[in-house]
Parts: sequence; structure tokens; C-alpha cells
Amino acid sequence: MKYRCLVIEDNLLERDFLAMQLKKIDTISLVKELSDGLEAIQYLKTHSVDIVYSDIDMPDLSGIELLKTLKYPPVFIFISSHPEHAAESFNLDVIDYIVKPVKLDRLIKATHKAIEYINSKNTLAFNQSVKPIADNSINEVVRTIDAQEYIFIKEKNIHIKLNMADILFIESMGDFSKITTIQNKTHFILVGLKNLDKQLPESIFIRVHKQYIVNMLHINCITLNDIILCNKQTIPLSPSYKPSIQENLINKKSLTRFVE
Repeated sequence: MKYRCLVIEDNLLERDFLAMQLKKIDTISLVKELSDGLEAIQYLKTHSVDIVYSDIDMPDLSGIELLKTLKYPPVFIFISSHPEHAAESFNLDVIDYIVKPVKLDRLIKATHKAIEYINSKNTLAFNQSVKPIADNSINEVVRTIDAQEYIFIKEKNIHIKLNMADILFIESMGDFSKITTIQNKTHFILVGLKNLDKQLPESIFIRVHKQYIVNMLHINCITLNDIILCNKQTIPLSPSYKPSIQENLINKKSLTRFVE
């Protein structure tokens, strides 16, 4: 399967160069090259694409303005000479932001990230179509966390409230993270795992791997190399995080034969 992509760039030389680079990536198919945002609006009314590679500074309609006009936009990757637009772009949930001049390796990385996001969202849509089996043990654990413990995440310009008790684990997806809940739902946020680790309460969440943070109250057992959650999900346990697990979780909660 090849993912359909669209290029929007007002500079002819840069558009041709970008198209040439994209054609070297065998997982995508370049279906159209356009010169401005107005053309893109008309094209997207009648054509479906998976990924849009768009310049920001364009006449009449900028890349940011274009994205704001689309009710159900494809995955966007912005390409610009001006890094100062990055913050606003990520607020619009773009998957990546590339600063010109565009290098092939950077383009490949952004493309792989976009494809991973698309595949994960498709998997999520399938999983949500299947009614999950109730797990009473998990529901009991949820009641042990104060109802006031919650966070807000942003998805498609909507702020969604998530109870921390509902979060099973969080997985790194590069510059963004995937949150999996006990309801078998998945949320994507444009916050890296390192920053999440600094913001989430240590009393509830613990880092177990460079790619994973887990909710301690949903841990069922800890093996030599894995964390097994209440829903039978297996999360890898990194050797570098074993001392922290031992000190902050196992030692504090283990029953011992002798008590001073």
C-alpha cells in the first residue's frame, strides 16, 4: 500500500525539488503538485489524500490558513523557511515541521511519522468498533484514585478531559505520544514522553522504558524484563529503569517478614 500525498508550494523550483525528493520514498505516491492554498481547497473537495506537504508562506492563503479551513484535514507536514511558525503549527496538530532547505533524511523521518500516525488512528477506529470486554478488576482499581486527578489533552482543537485513573500507559511516538486507556481508546498528543514524565504525578505514573510510562495502579505483575498490566498488556522493562522500579514501587509496597 502506498499513501497518497499532495505537495503545495508556490515557488516552482522548490516545488519541483520537493516532488523529486518525495518520489524517492517508496511508501508514498505523489498524486498532485499545487502552487497555493486556494488550489488545494478546490482539489481536496473532490480528492482524498493521506499526507499534505505544504509551505506556509504563500500568496492569498497561507498553509496555516488552509489547514484552519479544512473540517477533516489529512495529515499535514509543514515546510517553511521560518522556524518561528512552528509553535502555531503544532497548536494546529500538524504531525511535523521541517525548516528549509529540505533534506531527504528529514523528509523520510517526517513521512514515517505521518504513516505511523495514520496506521495507529486506523487501528484505533477498528478497535473502537469492537465492544471491549468489561474487566471488573480494572474498574475496582480506578476507584482508588481521587476523582479530581485528571488532565486535559488537545485533539483537533478540542480539549478532552482524561481521568488519570483511566490511563493504562503512554507510549512515545517520537515528537508526540500515544495514550492508551482502560476503555481501549487511544489518544495522540503533540507532547514528547520526556516532557510528560516531568508533568505527570510520580504517585501514579512511572517510567519503565525510554518509550513507555505506565500507571502503577494498573500493574498486575513485574517480571525480569516486562511489566504486565491488568488488561494483560505487556510493556518492556528497561534495565536502566529497574532501580527506580525497585526503589519507588516494589520496596515501598512489598510485605516483608520483619518490620522494625
